[in-house]
Amino acid sequence: MKDKIKVTEEMQLVVEQMRLDDIEENPDIENEFFDCDCCGQCKCVAGSIQYGDYRLCNDCVLFAEVGFELKKLNSIQDLVDAMEDKRLEEICGFIKNDSNGVNN
Repeated sequence: MKDKIKVTEEMQLVVEQMRLDDIEENPDIENEFFDCDCCGQCKCVAGSIQYGDYRLCNDCVLFAEVGFELKKLNSIQDLVDAMEDKRLEEICGFIKNDSNGVNN
């Protein structure tokens, strides 16, 4: 099996280059954001990837690609399922912050 650290370092370089390539191709993309279908955070579109029905931020792309390379994930659904608690935490935090703003 491939060394986890080596694979992670290689994939970090790859996904960072994807992000930089997106920005070089379209500098305005740095000001475009979306809610990641995996982690639930509002992230920059640069370096994000559409996997089937899911758009993943650059950070989650790293998790996905490392998982695939190390044979820890069989599908993107595996990662989305594994990140469910994190995603729900983000949604609840957003709702809490939004309701605090309404109540003030």
